[in-house]
Amino acid sequence: MTVLKTSMRNFFAHKGRMALSAVAVLLSVAFVCGTLVFTDTMNTTFDKLFAVTSSDVTVSAKGASDTGETTSGNGKPPVMPASVLGEVRGAQGVKSAEGTVFSTSVTVVDADKNNLSPKSGAPTIVGSWNGNDARTMKITSGAAPEGTDQIMVDADTADKHHLKLGDDIGVISAVGTHSAKISGIATFTVTNPGAAIFYLDTKTAQEALVGKTGVYTNVNVTADSGVSDVQLKKNVAAGIGGAYKVQTAKETADANQKDVESFLSVMKYAMLGFAGIAFLVGIFLIINTFSMLVAQRTREIGLMRAIGSSRRQVNRSVLTEALLLGVTGSVLGVGAGVGIAVGLMKLMGSMGMHLSTSDLTVAWTTPVAGVVLGVVVTILSAYLPARRAGKISPMAALRDAGAPADARAGRIRALIGLLLTGAGGYCLYLAAAADKATDGSLWLGLGVVLSLIGFVAVGPLLAGGVVRALGAVVLRIFGPVGRMAERNALRNPRRTGATGAALMIGLALVACLSVVGSSMVASATDQLDKSVGTDFIVQSDSGQLITPQAVKAVKSTPDLERVTEYKVLDAALTTPDGRTSKNETINAADPTYAQDLRTETVAGDLADAYRPDSMSVFEGFAKKHGIKVGSTVKVDFKDGRTADLTVRAITSDDVVIDKGAMYASITTAAKYVPADSMPLDVLVFATAKDGQETAAYKSLKSALHDYPQYTVRDQTDYKRALKDQIGQLLNMIYGLLALAIIVAVLGVVNTLALSVVERTREIGLMRAIGLSRRQLRRMIRLESVVIALFGALLGLGLGMGWGATAQKLLALEGLQVLEIPWGTIIAVFIGSAFVGLLAALIPAFRAGRMNVLNAIATE
Repeated sequence: MTVLKTSMRNFFAHKGRMALSAVAVLLSVAFVCGTLVFTDTMNTTFDKLFAVTSSDVTVSAKGASDTGETTSGNGKPPVMPASVLGEVRGAQGVKSAEGTVFSTSVTVVDADKNNLSPKSGAPTIVGSWNGNDARTMKITSGAAPEGTDQIMVDADTADKHHLKLGDDIGVISAVGTHSAKISGIATFTVTNPGAAIFYLDTKTAQEALVGKTGVYTNVNVTADSGVSDVQLKKNVAAGIGGAYKVQTAKETADANQKDVESFLSVMKYAMLGFAGIAFLVGIFLIINTFSMLVAQRTREIGLMRAIGSSRRQVNRSVLTEALLLGVTGSVLGVGAGVGIAVGLMKLMGSMGMHLSTSDLTVAWTTPVAGVVLGVVVTILSAYLPARRAGKISPMAALRDAGAPADARAGRIRALIGLLLTGAGGYCLYLAAAADKATDGSLWLGLGVVLSLIGFVAVGPLLAGGVVRALGAVVLRIFGPVGRMAERNALRNPRRTGATGAALMIGLALVACLSVVGSSMVASATDQLDKSVGTDFIVQSDSGQLITPQAVKAVKSTPDLERVTEYKVLDAALTTPDGRTSKNETINAADPTYAQDLRTETVAGDLADAYRPDSMSVFEGFAKKHGIKVGSTVKVDFKDGRTADLTVRAITSDDVVIDKGAMYASITTAAKYVPADSMPLDVLVFATAKDGQETAAYKSLKSALHDYPQYTVRDQTDYKRALKDQIGQLLNMIYGLLALAIIVAVLGVVNTLALSVVERTREIGLMRAIGLSRRQLRRMIRLESVVIALFGALLGLGLGMGWGATAQKLLALEGLQVLEIPWGTIIAVFIGSAFVGLLAALIPAFRAGRMNVLNAIATE
């Protein structure tokens, strides 16, 4: 009880000094709990959505995916004859059945040809209005579509694009463009998953999406009372045979939920990873806080020992304070985590996915996990300072405050740090020298961990030299005040090392990812320059295939020298070793593709692969199956016949573009695949006549004006798009890493604040002999700047080493160029100085307000 009372008294007596450490625990726990609450809420929301939208039994075409996405080589949804509907209705246990048609391979535009698809990447769905949809949507304006000239839109899409009744809408599918006017607006009665949804009547949907009537993509079946979904599925399957896919409501919901969970799992573990980094940074903050508090209370602890307190009691007293800190920060963090989850839901709402707070799911495991994690991390962080406090002898009551440094422990720590750093460096060397990326990645991960721990351990040793070097460049120009700031930073190398290490971790990751991202862009750009021999690439950013009408428009464009079509066909390959590889793809293109993409070969000439009954394979496949130039491969085309193709070329695996592709000519593919089963083009390449590039670019864009689903890019556009994609990913990661950097900044603030308290008497004496308030504040700010720059220098150096090693592994995958983004590195380094200035504002202000006489009188 005495230990508890003492601990609580000390905790509340120094609550201001504990506040920033509590904030670090709060932020880390909040991020963990917010992530768990958000993903649990998303799962609950989609569980409800899929449960409501799934009919008792769904019958679909054999080629349809389990989740209902409609993808096929001809750009049309897989369908089944309308006669299936009658067969389903005749099955035992069927109460009702309704045939529907829908497609996700569509683009919908307004009267000005503006794309109405969601920016979030959610699908655009056009389908027939049916009873199943009426369960989840309510017509709030106008009426359901009737006739070819009417279409209905969901309310969220209408609001986002300012659509109203009577507006013209164009539905662009593989069949062509269907025009209609908005007849009604329907509002979701369940959570809007973020998709843009448009409804036609059944006959119009058949004509606009498939090109003919008398077919359905799905048949939604409702069971009679007392008939289970499983039994109904058996009855329906028996009635229609095995030519179609039959799923219960649970199977459909599970398939959809599996897709959602795979996305959420990636998101969940990525965010938890960043929360872990924030926890790691917070550990340094907590260690520093308790180390300084123990040092400042050396005499107090010595007196406690002198009047009978045991080492164990002193140790328990400090750990009890840590427990109070962990519990306080964790409990507040759980509450803040719920707030973060609600904020993420609002963010998703701004992107089109409207999540209701009524579905907010806080599982009992979430607050328990948050509190346990926060408390355990805090107590473990405080263990070393508590152990150090327990070693304080009663004689310390006769000395001035401040625990003497343990020189032997410092030497052992430095030795361990050097060994770990050396081991980490050696692992990174092994990673860079690896022959396989999979082997090298293991060494890279080990090298990152060992070098990071090594740098943390050796930080106090590095602090002396690095801070002196930084002081000579940054601080000496400020005269005596700068020299005092340098000496303050050097006074306790362990503290400076720990404070700098907290900032080092976040910036090391920023530098590593910057190097990797820049190298990926530079490598891809280099590959484009070396390999791509065409001027323009036509494709759909939403994955829509290119219709024959659009291809015809491209080919009719003036100022073009050649146009190359490019298709992807599914096939099973039987190789000379007798093995069959299923689910392979053949990239069928016009012979001019050998000029459009200058792919390096290790045997043969790629142009020969486009000869009749010929093909190419990639190097890895050839080695695996013993294929040489002249070998024959049996190719069983999906929806076509089997062909015996001669291998005329073997392409190198040391490429980025079309890595692992196997080529044949479209003419060869057309010989074995019927015209009505031949897939549409995935890409179309166009090359301008010499000197006509600018004119051809304008003409090509003009020719495809009526096809807004496709984008025309020249090589400059393509490089910019690639850079933007990687840049967006890096910016998202930097945003998540900002949490760790914020915690590190709190560590700098806490260190300076406690340092000011520790040096109260010293500050009073300096003020008494003539140091002005302005000079005092500048001294503290400069001390903060040099600590921040110390952490930044270590972090950026370490991160660039990690990034350079990672690029060596990427080089094994064809990304050969190493590029250091010096602009970003220098900007981050300079930004660290401003971070140091910002962190010092409050401690410097408090130091400047000290009463000189009271400060001198402080013991």
